[in-house]
Amino acid sequence: MRKPMIAGNWKMNKTPTETVALAEELKKIRVLHNVEIVVCPMTVSLFAASQALKGSEIVLGAQNVHFEDKGAFTGEANCASYKELGVKYIILGHSERRQYFAETNETVNKKVLKVLEQGFRPIVCVGEKLEEKQAGITNEVVCLQTKAALCGVERSQIDNVVIAYEPVWAIGTGMTATAKDANDTIRAIRGAVREMYGDLAEQVRILYGGSMNDKNCDELMSQPEIDGGLIGGASLVAEKFDRIVNYGR
Repeated sequence: MRKPMIAGNWKMNKTPTETVALAEELKKIRVLHNVEIVVCPMTVSLFAASQALKGSEIVLGAQNVHFEDKGAFTGEANCASYKELGVKYIILGHSERRQYFAETNETVNKKVLKVLEQGFRPIVCVGEKLEEKQAGITNEVVCLQTKAALCGVERSQIDNVVIAYEPVWAIGTGMTATAKDANDTIRAIRGAVREMYGDLAEQVRILYGGSMNDKNCDELMSQPEIDGGLIGGASLVAEKFDRIVNYGR
């Protein structure tokens, strides 16, 4: 059985002071079933989060990393810094990174390999744009992104990889895929992983991230292929995040 994961992507929100306040609220959540909780604050707020979350079951994640260990890469952060802060997961290839910061399948793959080499667990984002959905090539797009991201990943590493299906047209728009469509696309993604790793694909958790919230989480999480959610706006409100963490209750 794959352990469900609910991960909060805070994006460019919450100062260090605000991060501590939200972390204190999240620590009060009474988790009613077996689920892994991850929060991913801004890089400048990671230290504050790491201090505030000490002693809790909430796992710390980061939103991006560079694929080099160090060097002249102004504004970037490396794995060694995250390791000192207690980061366990790193989001890679989010559509906003691809759209606004020129991320490509190649750079995402380099980051995946670096993150695994350094002992972190990547949350690899894949998803189609609206025009690709309308053209009926959703599966082709997400499967290509998945295979490109995993190129060179060893069989012994694949169970440390988490994949998040985030249809680009649903991120931050309030639109969401139907539960059936999300499940079907995630099944296709798992099929792409199976082509590369055989039955090990059954160990890989695949999340849904297209505007999952406290209103639709029950229906989405009831689908057999959906192993959790990568939550945006709803992760910034403790009450909403609590409801998602305790989906189906």
